[in-house]
Amino acid sequence: MPDGRLIIANCRTSSWSMRGWLAVKLAGLDVEDVQIPLTRPGPTPAIARVSPNGTVPYLEHAGARIWESLAIVEYCAEIAPALWPAERIARAAARSAAAEMHAGFLGLRRSMWMNLGVDFAGRGRTPEALADIARIEALWADLRARFGGDGPYLFGAAFDAADAMYAPVVARFLTWQPELTAGSLAYCRAVRAHPLVAEWYARAEREPVAWRMAEYETPPGV
Repeated sequence: MPDGRLIIANCRTSSWSMRGWLAVKLAGLDVEDVQIPLTRPGPTPAIARVSPNGTVPYLEHAGARIWESLAIVEYCAEIAPALWPAERIARAAARSAAAEMHAGFLGLRRSMWMNLGVDFAGRGRTPEALADIARIEALWADLRARFGGDGPYLFGAAFDAADAMYAPVVARFLTWQPELTAGSLAYCRAVRAHPLVAEWYARAEREPVAWRMAEYETPPGV
């Protein structure tokens, strides 16, 4: 019998669900995967009935109740410490990068939303989104230069909590295809190729068409 459950929403468009799911999978938690599609207008009543703050992801595990993706990441790291880098300075940088993702980049989120099943290449390039992309690229380059070594991820050979937090950013870049440096493109390819990310994409492809929401399927300016 599972030790709890993880509530997520649409794989196609729910970036926060993706982050929480990746953390739970990386930690190897034995929980039931419960998917509740988003409805419009929000909030989604079925999610509000089970999640303390009415949002996803929401994790129940061995008596603990955890909401908000970054809190889920930290909880999973208590069980699987390797989700964060072992070295203190690298771990501090990883946590800072993850927190910056959790709290920021509103220009990118508003103009280049996550949708794993469309091609919006060349669109959404508002000044705010481009400024966020420049910051993300600088952050990735700095982390890779200081801690990446010969591995393909932000902190080396292992796909960790920081990569899980930025996986939906990678998904956005693949959908909207802003101009990126060679280093950023290589990192995006590595994240997309990770087995868990590939599994998430496959789930998104299998979702019913009825789950799709018009505002996420229509490109800006149409």
